[in-house]
Amino acid sequence: MTEKHIVLEDIDPVVFYGVGNAHLQMLKALYPKLRIVARDNVLRIMGDEEQMASFEESAEKIRLHVLRFNSLKEEDIIDIVKGKRTRDEIPEGVVVYALSGRAIKARSENQQKLINAYNENDMVFAVGPAGTGKTYLSIALAVKALKDKAAKKIILSRPAVEAGEKLGFLPGDMKDKIDPYLQPLYDALEDMIPQVKLQDMMEKRVIQIAPLAFMRGRTLNDAIVILDEAQNTTPAQIRMFLTRMGWNTKMIITGDMTQIDLPHSQKSGLIEALHILNGVEGIGVVNLDQKDIVRHKLVTRIVNAYEAFDKESKGE
Repeated sequence: MTEKHIVLEDIDPVVFYGVGNAHLQMLKALYPKLRIVARDNVLRIMGDEEQMASFEESAEKIRLHVLRFNSLKEEDIIDIVKGKRTRDEIPEGVVVYALSGRAIKARSENQQKLINAYNENDMVFAVGPAGTGKTYLSIALAVKALKDKAAKKIILSRPAVEAGEKLGFLPGDMKDKIDPYLQPLYDALEDMIPQVKLQDMMEKRVIQIAPLAFMRGRTLNDAIVILDEAQNTTPAQIRMFLTRMGWNTKMIITGDMTQIDLPHSQKSGLIEALHILNGVEGIGVVNLDQKDIVRHKLVTRIVNAYEAFDKESKGE
């Protein structure tokens, strides 16, 4: 009896198999002449050679569907197996799909400008207040590049600067010590990549998360590199970071000028970089504002209130 193994690469097999293996049971019903055994991300199929060839083709189409849309419905399986027309391309304007199946796309004019700037430049600065989607959208663009094989890895970095409170000596190894600073990046990744797959990608260093200090001496090739909270870099740090850029690499630098946590005597590297690099070919700059805030409506009001307070304080 002929036997073949199919490896479900780059996807969460749980989505493929369905809750309680519901999708797998449906496939078994659709291919009654086959014996299908699933273990981890490997499918072992035995039986009729003609059905085996058909199943192999359908399994690959289903895998690609899961990879693109992060979801799978029973009607999708039936359409693919029966050869009916099913969505196979991500609709225009959608960057990627979240694990919930929600389409991640620009939700404001300036967010679309960020996507356009990323497509047209190798380096992009995205500057705006809290809640404007700078980090989330940047990570979505990086995840899309990884899925499309436009880049081999994602590198995420942040300066380890405390927001007005001293955390003291944190326990654990280096990863444990820097994780609190990088949690917002983990949150965005976990919304787009299944937990098991994300862990595997981090272990294989396909996705790397590191403090800014660890960038010195590196040349970053074939990567999407994101520097978050860049307003908290010193001029020397951001200069070092920007010059790490290698071949086939794109960089996105995000920051919020209203949340600088550096000592008052220390100048923000982001402010200096934007001044020095103004007009340099290949660098895009996108400024987001209150209209782009996509968090709770109170965030917009809070940002507006603090901006009014800052202007009043400067006036005095």
